[in-house]
Formats: sequence, structure tokens, C-alpha cells
Amino acid sequence: MLKQTKNILFISFLLIGLMGCSSAEQQSSEGSAPDPWENVDEILSQIVPPQFRDQTYNVQDFGAVADVSVNSLPAILAAIKKCSEEGGGKVLVPAGEYRLDGPVHLKSNVNLHVSKGATLRFSTNAAHYLPVVLTRWEGVDCYNYSPLVYAYEQENIALTGSGTLDGQAGNENWWNWANSERFGWKEGMPSQADPMSRPRLFDWNTREVPVEERILGESAHLRPNFIQPYRCKNILIDSVTIKNSPMWILHPVLSENITIQNVTVISHGPNSDGCDPESCKNVLIKNCFFDTGDDCIALKSGRNQDGRRIGRPIENVVVQDCTMRDGHGGVVIGSEVSGGARNIYAENCKMDSPNLDRAIRVKTNKVRGGTIENLFFRNIEVGEVKEAVVKVNMRYPIYSDPNQEYIPVVNNIFVENVTSKKSKYGVLIDGYSPEYPVKGLTLINCKFDGVAEGNDIEFAEGLNFQHYYLNGELVDSSPN
Repeated sequence: MLKQTKNILFISFLLIGLMGCSSAEQQSSEGSAPDPWENVDEILSQIVPPQFRDQTYNVQDFGAVADVSVNSLPAILAAIKKCSEEGGGKVLVPAGEYRLDGPVHLKSNVNLHVSKGATLRFSTNAAHYLPVVLTRWEGVDCYNYSPLVYAYEQENIALTGSGTLDGQAGNENWWNWANSERFGWKEGMPSQADPMSRPRLFDWNTREVPVEERILGESAHLRPNFIQPYRCKNILIDSVTIKNSPMWILHPVLSENITIQNVTVISHGPNSDGCDPESCKNVLIKNCFFDTGDDCIALKSGRNQDGRRIGRPIENVVVQDCTMRDGHGGVVIGSEVSGGARNIYAENCKMDSPNLDRAIRVKTNKVRGGTIENLFFRNIEVGEVKEAVVKVNMRYPIYSDPNQEYIPVVNNIFVENVTSKKSKYGVLIDGYSPEYPVKGLTLINCKFDGVAEGNDIEFAEGLNFQHYYLNGELVDSSPN
């Protein structure tokens, strides 16, 4: 690989069109590039949390009991149903511990408010999450176990309060389906690696089997997500703590106008991504804490054929004031990003853990396809990460049909005022080939210290390093 920026062709950094505007429209009359952050306020103005009728439905009035020996799910569902039918309002869960033998399905105009001191403990019996529902599993649409909290084609929904949602997942349940001895799997136990599980789902996707024929559930051993609004509008998730998920935790799909704020996510299981908005538009993730077994925030838009078929990018996402501890990455784009990603902004975040692999990452491959562009990061304080502060990987492992070829485009990544104290690499770029490089990575006013092996860059074009210090040495780029 090429070390530092040696032998990399410099191309002057040109911001490509944002928010549907052409490059020419974006440039000023003097020809100077615009402020890449000038569109944040416009995006934020389009993200408006839902409002609810001033009416409260106490789940205890419907028969819920703060006693884990009693199944309170029917009472909670009855309160949600009545609240929605009468025009909406707050479904209140008072302090105490409640047992839920199955999923909560939210309905329009309902704010499920889990009060301080309240804990919803979800069953670990997979049969409780049947019948199957239309869901998305690792970027592929199918009918599978219901997510623990689910909404389908609903509007104005919320999950609020200072209480806790506990999926109770562990090595004795859910996690041991991941085919890993680390998480309790043993030879002879069922897992997602079984031919009728994950491989079958990905084969259906490759062959474009109609979604209505992709019926999984009991025999497939594919763990459900925790919270999944699917094709919903106007979503608020505020102040709750979410623990011990079967797999992905906050996973809105094909949804719009989403506010996720003041949320604490702690889950160290396999594929325990903290927040994975997928094929969504206008998303704010603010003042959240992530301590996870996989990516803290991962922005997605569908896997392979499904992502291309639907063609919905993840776009107009703003991440602000979040804290990341353990995880595979802090803010990540990919890898299920076949529908594309654009207009992603992250600022004023803190990331620090010897068990956090990377701070900023793009991961994709030749099967994913799609265009990833206009990614902006600033004012991020990184303590320690295991691998790289900034990593762009166009040769991420495929895990599906390697004979497909839809080589993605990765273009226009802007990193400003990012500091780091310890990592193996500063910038790690793994472009696809000389013909398909990573294009247009700009670093401005960045300082990466304690970097063991410098930068490692292969197949990159248009690198622009301005006031970038690596272990105290200036690494500014200049034209050949």
C-alpha cells in the first residue's frame, strides 16, 4: 500500500452539488466553494418532532401490573389501541417492572411514555414474536419475527420517558443464534449460518424472489431488531435507556422526519448496532450515548438487489453531541448501502474506548453498488480507537454472491477539526482499484497523535490535507 500520501494524484477539492443543486449553483459568483455546512439548518428545519393530544392513558387502568410474574403486554396494547382510536395522546407506563410476553406495536398519534423508574422487560421466548411481520433484516426485506417495538405505516409516533426497555438478550438466548462460541453457540445448536437461515435470505435477495414469498420466522433463527418503525412518518424517540437487544437496536426503515435524542443504548451482543436508520430521510440523532457490540451509528440503504430495487438512499442525516464508547465504529456509512447515502453531517461528538475500532468509517464493496457522497464531519474529539480515526473501505467482505459487480462510488468526504490521541492509523483508505478510487477526501485542521503506523492509503484521488498534523508533523498535500 502507499504510505502517507506518496504517489497519490492530487486533485483540487471541489464540493459537488448538495441537496439537489448542481456544482455551478453551489459556487459563488467569485468561483469559491461554498461552506459545506450551510445546508444543516435547512435539514434541521424539516425535522419536526410530532405533537400529541393532551390526553393520558395509564396502562395500569387497562390491567398492567408492575410485577414480572404478570404479563402486562395485553394491557399495554389495549391502552395503545384505545389511545389511537380516540385521536391520540400519551400511553403512560408508571414506575415499576413490567413483563411483556411479546412485541409492542405502536399506532398513529401515540406517545408510549416509559416513566422514570419503569422498566419494560421483553420476553426471550422467540415464539412470542410470531406471527411474522414485514421487516428488514441486515438490509433485506422479508417476513420474520416481529421487532420488540414495531410500527408499520404509522404517523406521529413516539417512545419517550426516562425509563428502560430491556430486551434481556444474552448468551443463553438470542445471541447464541449468531454462530459464535463467544456468545454461547455450541456445535449442534441452530444459528443464522444454517443453510435455511441467513444464506437462504441472501439467496432470495440475489434471485429477486418476491418479498411476499420470503417467509422466515420459527425455522430461520434470525434474531429480531429491537425498535423498528417501518414506512412511518414523524417519529420521536427521546430519553429512554435501551439494553440487551437481540441484534440491531434503533432501526427505522423507509421512514421520514425522525428525531432520536437523549437516548442511552447499552448492548454488547453480536450485531448490536446502536442506531441504524435505513433508507430514511431527515434524521436527527442528538445527545445520545452508545456502548455497543457493533457500530454505534450505522447509516444504511438496503443490501444489494433490495437496495437497488427500492432505490431509497439514506439522506439528510444530522448527528450532534453524541458519545460513543465500545463498538466497531463511531459514525459509519454502510455496509448495506446499495441505495446510496448522501448529505450526512456529524459534529461535536466524543469517541473514546480501546474497544472502539474506528471513529469515522465508510464500508462498502463491489456487490453493494450505490453512490456515497457528501459526508461531513467536524469538531469530533477522539480519545483512543483500535484501528483508524478515518477509514474508507471499498473492499469490505462480501458475505453473498461474489460474482455480482456493482462497484460503488465514494466521493466528497470532508473532515474538519477532528483530534485523536491514540490509534493504529490516522487515515486508512482502501479504494477498489486505480479505476475506482475513493475520491475527494479533505482533512482540515485535524490533529491525530499517538498513531502507531501513520497513514495507509491505496487507490485514492483528490486528497486535500490542510493543516493536518500526524504525530506532530504537518502532512499537508500539494499538487504533484
